[in-house]
Amino acid sequence: MIPIFDLDDTLYPEISYVYSGFRAVAKYLENRFGWNSVDSFNHMEQSLFSMGRGAIFDALLKNKGHYTPSVVSACVRIYRTHNPTIILNKEAKNLLTKLSVPCFLVTDGNKVVQHKKVTSLGIEPYFKKIYITHRYGICHAKPSTRCFELIRKSLDCEWRDMIYIGDNPAKDFINLKPLGMNTVRIMTGEYSKIQAAPAYDADLHISNLDELSALFNLETL
Repeated sequence: MIPIFDLDDTLYPEISYVYSGFRAVAKYLENRFGWNSVDSFNHMEQSLFSMGRGAIFDALLKNKGHYTPSVVSACVRIYRTHNPTIILNKEAKNLLTKLSVPCFLVTDGNKVVQHKKVTSLGIEPYFKKIYITHRYGICHAKPSTRCFELIRKSLDCEWRDMIYIGDNPAKDFINLKPLGMNTVRIMTGEYSKIQAAPAYDADLHISNLDELSALFNLETL
């Protein structure tokens, strides 16, 4: 069985990346305007919980009376290009260091952002190849099966010989299941409470990656 992993909220908690980005933006605004970085971070965190992702930087700048599109763009640039402080989940590190079969990573998102996450986590040595879907065109982001097909062809295997482990039922499994690929949903992160329709949900659920080897023969050492 060939394991293919998602990244965000599968191998590490994505909220830690968000907070890392908030701290980078808060520091930038402190240097530029003299605003207390802790206060700026707290405002962004509160906005995240009250309104979700979206216009968080806009809200902070409007609150401070310094809103302009150019400053918003600068904040977005800082957020996307900062070197994040993020850590691989303990269970993920334990599993990846023991796998003796080739494994792959397929992740959506901004090419620069996702590459910096991979670099900061130090996970490149664990994978035969890492696929950041946007490098192949945004049209090949999940639920596109393009990157999975590239993996299948490179291994000359059947869909049933592969397993995808992800967290987002809106896009991670819907097009893989009809092909016969095994799917596992890890119940962590912002999608953990969502009850998905059968067509969108994975075949199996796990609470953490320690449970994966008990379900599939991954030939761990």
